[in-house]
Amino acid sequence: MLGAAAVTPLARSGWHELARDPAGPGFRIRTITAGSNLQSFADTRAIDAALATLKRAKRAVTDAGYEVQTVRIATQPLLEDAGGRARAAALTALQALDRAVVAESALLSIGPVLAPDGDDPDFAAWAAELARTTQNVSFTVRVASPERGTSPRGVTAAGDAMVAIAHATPGGIGNFRFAAAANVPAGTPFFPVAYHNGSDAMAIGLELPPLLSAGLAGANTLGEAKQHLTELLESRLGPLERLVKDIARRERRSYTGIDVSPAPGKDASIGETIEALTGVPFGAPSTLAGCAAITDVLKSLRIKTCGYSGLMLPVLEDPVLARRASEGRYSVRDLLLYSSVCGTGLDVVPLPGDSRADRLAALIADVAALSTKLRKPLSARLFPVPDKSAGEIAHFDNPYLTDSVVLKAE
Repeated sequence: MLGAAAVTPLARSGWHELARDPAGPGFRIRTITAGSNLQSFADTRAIDAALATLKRAKRAVTDAGYEVQTVRIATQPLLEDAGGRARAAALTALQALDRAVVAESALLSIGPVLAPDGDDPDFAAWAAELARTTQNVSFTVRVASPERGTSPRGVTAAGDAMVAIAHATPGGIGNFRFAAAANVPAGTPFFPVAYHNGSDAMAIGLELPPLLSAGLAGANTLGEAKQHLTELLESRLGPLERLVKDIARRERRSYTGIDVSPAPGKDASIGETIEALTGVPFGAPSTLAGCAAITDVLKSLRIKTCGYSGLMLPVLEDPVLARRASEGRYSVRDLLLYSSVCGTGLDVVPLPGDSRADRLAALIADVAALSTKLRKPLSARLFPVPDKSAGEIAHFDNPYLTDSVVLKAE
């Protein structure tokens, strides 16, 4: 369509078969996320209530034929306006909450933990300690907001924290649960940027690449591909929306919506989907156009959306993106360019272990500037890999991450 690859009859029949198939939705639910208000991090009643809600919601959604990968809790940002002493004092309670959610196979995000103009010389060490002593707690630094624009101090603090976390956790894995968040609204179900505001709520995030591939297959033109994809997504997501709305009503929670960002997985590559549309390897000319076309569809769906609701390009979570990086087909700067038409920014990007904090801060500043200029939520989840240099292969013993070449931090 955008490239030179021909559409095969097999691909064409594949779309029609999936579009008609009533046996399954053709996608997974990456997360059901409950937004909850805590009186403090010692407020176990609110956490217990959220866990009970999530257990009932997962059962109802699973009974309806959907696969649910994770359940998650997002709290209001209790620590964003706290001082250094309050953050330090909260560590013990956060470690206890982590044990509670780990025991229930749930994840927890506490949102922004530093004021936009906060100046705490101990913050990086605190962030590293939180990442080192917990398993399932995610958190962020807000580096841009609609009210204040870009936060230079937040940008610096985020870069410092990423370096500290990389050296404090095996293989730098702690940065999987930390991000610099730019203009990310409350109610986003995806981690690590999720946080809550307002009455108790519920939202979901999806793993969509197989359904996207099915929707794009069989079209002869880009316009036809977008039409097929729109029709297929609305037909498959409409019943899910009605189901989750009903669950939220029964649980007395507001329904925030669906983040339709097509989160990839090891067996569900968004890179493969983009290549099917463009007919060329990811990173080649027309990749930007392909990303924009898919994003156009995601933004036009007639369902209630939330969060990013744009294209995700997480290098370490997608085998095709990782392979194209190893082939040298794109750079960090290319990923930043694609962010102008995508949804998340720089996501789990493997960088040299000796990357300086100021170099990471420079990349974060670019993401914040792009987010502010385009008035869209973006984030930077940079992944310095200890003892690895640019061009070397980073190996991960983690079910969510794939091996990848380390990219230059530029």
